[in-house]
Amino acid sequence: MSKNSGPTSAAATVVTGRWFTVFASFLIMSAAGATYMFASYSKEIKSTLGYDQQTLNTISFFKDLGANVGIHAGIIAEFVPTWVVLAVGAAMNLFGYLMIYLALAGSIPRPRLWHMCLYICIGANSQSFANTGALVTSVKNFPQSRGIVLGLLKGFVGLSGAMFTQIYYAIYGGRGNSRALVLLIGWLPAAVSLAFIGTIRVVKTTVSSPYSPARRRRREFKVFCRFLYASAALALYLMVVIVVQKKVAFTHLEYGASAAAVLVLLFLPLAVVAKEEISLYREKKKEKDAAPPPPPVSVSIVVEESSSSSSSSSTALSCTGVLSPPRRGEDYTIFQGLLSVDMLIIFVATICGLGGTLTATDNFGQIGESLGYPPGSVATFVSLISIWNYAGRVAAGFASEMLLSKYKLPRPLLVAAVLALSCAGYLLIAFGVPQSLYAASVVIGFCFGAQTPMFFAIISELFGLKYFSTLFNFGALASPIGSYVLNVQVVGRLYDREAVRQREANSAAATAAGGKELTCIGVECFKMSFVIIAAVTLFGAAAMMVLVWRTRDFYRGDIYAKFREEEKEEEEEERKEVAAEEEKENHKVEAGELRPSDQG
Repeated sequence: MSKNSGPTSAAATVVTGRWFTVFASFLIMSAAGATYMFASYSKEIKSTLGYDQQTLNTISFFKDLGANVGIHAGIIAEFVPTWVVLAVGAAMNLFGYLMIYLALAGSIPRPRLWHMCLYICIGANSQSFANTGALVTSVKNFPQSRGIVLGLLKGFVGLSGAMFTQIYYAIYGGRGNSRALVLLIGWLPAAVSLAFIGTIRVVKTTVSSPYSPARRRRREFKVFCRFLYASAALALYLMVVIVVQKKVAFTHLEYGASAAAVLVLLFLPLAVVAKEEISLYREKKKEKDAAPPPPPVSVSIVVEESSSSSSSSSTALSCTGVLSPPRRGEDYTIFQGLLSVDMLIIFVATICGLGGTLTATDNFGQIGESLGYPPGSVATFVSLISIWNYAGRVAAGFASEMLLSKYKLPRPLLVAAVLALSCAGYLLIAFGVPQSLYAASVVIGFCFGAQTPMFFAIISELFGLKYFSTLFNFGALASPIGSYVLNVQVVGRLYDREAVRQREANSAAATAAGGKELTCIGVECFKMSFVIIAAVTLFGAAAMMVLVWRTRDFYRGDIYAKFREEEKEEEEEERKEVAAEEEKENHKVEAGELRPSDQG
C-alpha cells in the first residue's frame, strides 16, 4: 500500500492543484471565442435568410450583447459554485447555436428576426459564463500576476477562431458550407466546459515554504513564461499553417494532421503543470518530514481572526457607504464600484475602443467583398485577426505587468496608446488602400486583443477582487453598446444607403436583384463609417488619459502590497494550523491513543 500511495498522491496533487486549474481554464477559454467567428458564417445567414446589411448587423449586435452582458453571470457566481456557472454556460451555448444551425439548414420553419437575435444572444452569452467561471477564478488564484493571467487566458480566446477553423477543416475536409461550422461552434465549447467542470475552483495556496515570497513570485513568473512559450508556439504554428493553406490545396488527411498538431500544442502546457505540481508536492513532503517539533499554539487567535473576517464580509455586503467608497485598491462593494467616476471613464473608453474593434471584426467578410478580395480571403482575415488578437492579449498582459512593476507605468496610459494605434487600421479600411486589408486585420486584431486584459486588470486594481466577477462583467457591458451604435446605426445604415444608391444607379440591376440581399461594392461602402469609428476611438483614448491623471498617485505606489501582507498572514495561519494538528497527534501518542507506527 505504501508503494502506491506516493504516485497516487502526486497524481492527485496535479489534478487538484491551482496550476491544473489554470490549464483547464486555458482549454475552456480556447473554446469560448466562437463569437469572433461571426464573419465566417455571417454571409450564410445573410444569403439564406435574405437579410440586408443593417439587419445582419442587428443580429451581430445581439451576438455582441450576449457575449458581453455578464452581470447576471457575475451575480450568480457570488452565490453558487463555479461548476454551476460553467454548466449553465454550456447549456446556453449548445441551445443557441444549435437553433441557428437548424434555421440555416431549413430543419425548422424560417425564424423571425427576433428569433435569430434571441438564439445568437443566448449562444454568445455562454461566453460570459465561461469568463466568469474560468477567468475570475484564475485571477483570484494568482492575484499578484493578474495582468499575466488575464493576458494568457484572453490570448487563448483570441486563438480560438484559428483553432476552430483548423478543426472545422479537419472534420469537413476543407472549406465546406458554413452551416457545419455553426454546428461545431454549438457542441464543441459545451463539451470542453463539461469535461473540465470539476477542476475550476479557487484553490487555497499552500504558502509555507523554505523560499522567500520574492523567490516564490519569481518561480511563479517562470511558470507563466513557460505557458507563454507554449502558447506562442501554437500561435506561430497556426500562422504558418494559414499561410501554407492559402498557397497550397490540402487534402482531407492533411487537414486532419494539421488539426492534430494544433491539439498537441494546445495540450503542451499540461507538461508544465505536471512538472510544477509534482515539484511542489515533493518539496512540501520533504519540508514536512524535516520539520522540527512545533511550539505550543493558542487556538483562540484563529477563532478571533475568523470572527473578524466574518464581520468584514458582512460590512462589504452592506449598501451603506455607497457615496463614500474606500481608497483605490481596496475592496469596493458592487454599488460603490458601479457609481464610481473611475468606472464611468472606463465604461466610456470601452464603448469607444472595443465597440470599434468589434464592429471591424464583425464586418470583415463584407469589407473584403466590397473591396474585391476573393471569398477565400475571408477565412484568412478571420484567422489573422484571431492570431494577432492572441498576440495583443499576451503582449499587453505581460508587458503591462512588467512595466507597472518596474517603472510604475500605469495601465490606463497603455490602453490610451493602443486605442490610438487602432485608428491606423480603421483608416486603412476607410481609404481602401490596395491589399491593405491584411495589414488592417493585423493592427485591429492586435489592438482588439490588447484592450481586453488591460481593461479587466484596471477594474481589478482599482476596485479590488472581492466582487470582481460582477464589476468586470459590468465593464464588459460597454462593448455591445459601442457595437450597437457603431455597427448597427453607423456601419449598417451607411452601407445600406450606399448599396441602394448603387442599385438605383442601374435600373436593370435593380430589376434583376428583386428582393435579394443588398450588396455594396467599392471603397465608399465603408469609408465614412470607419472615419467616424476612428474619431470615436480617439475620443476614447482621451478619456483614458483623464483616468491616467486621476489615478497617478495610486499607480506610483505599491498596488500589490495588500496581497503580500495577506500572504504573510496566511503563511502564519497555516503554520499555526499545522502546529496545532501535530501537537494534537503528539498528545494522542503520549496518552497511548495512537501508536507511533500509525502516524503518516
